[in-house]
Amino acid sequence: MAKKILAVVGSLREGSFNRMLAMKAKELVGDEAEFEILDYSGVPLLNQDIEFPAPEAVATAREKIKEADGIWIFCPEYNHFFSGVLKNFLDWMSRPVSNTEGQVMNGKKIAISGISPGMSGTALAQDHLVTLLAFLNADIMNMPRLTIPHAMGLIKDGKLELGESEKYLLRQKDAFLKFIEE
Repeated sequence: MAKKILAVVGSLREGSFNRMLAMKAKELVGDEAEFEILDYSGVPLLNQDIEFPAPEAVATAREKIKEADGIWIFCPEYNHFFSGVLKNFLDWMSRPVSNTEGQVMNGKKIAISGISPGMSGTALAQDHLVTLLAFLNADIMNMPRLTIPHAMGLIKDGKLELGESEKYLLRQKDAFLKFIEE
């Protein structure tokens, strides 16, 4: 049975660099695994007043997380941190599903990649993200992580052309598929 990878893009913008990177990863994964980019745009701001029952978008996202063999997070960097929408999403995923079922990130295999217009390539944001994911007891593939700087120079006719960086995304894809199998 094919492994399932669920991609979580930390930006909701349709033309985001990290969405483009997720699409490139999907292309490289090909038929080696099922690869879905999660649409979590309907997840509301976390509010315990609406926690139970969970809003439909939250319940759907939780089910997708539970069904996935691996979660590949494509992490932008905003002010040396990961995005607010990604934080909000992970806050919802960190909450118990019910009185009998815990949070869905526990033990999940995670890979992290990121691309940014700046020089850090999302390295600082990824370090903060690892701290949160470790707290949630996710199983993080810490090596290799992928950080790609200077995104603006990689956009050609509105599309991401990784050039020399593509080999690093390919290495990460191969490593993540092996990590999922462990």
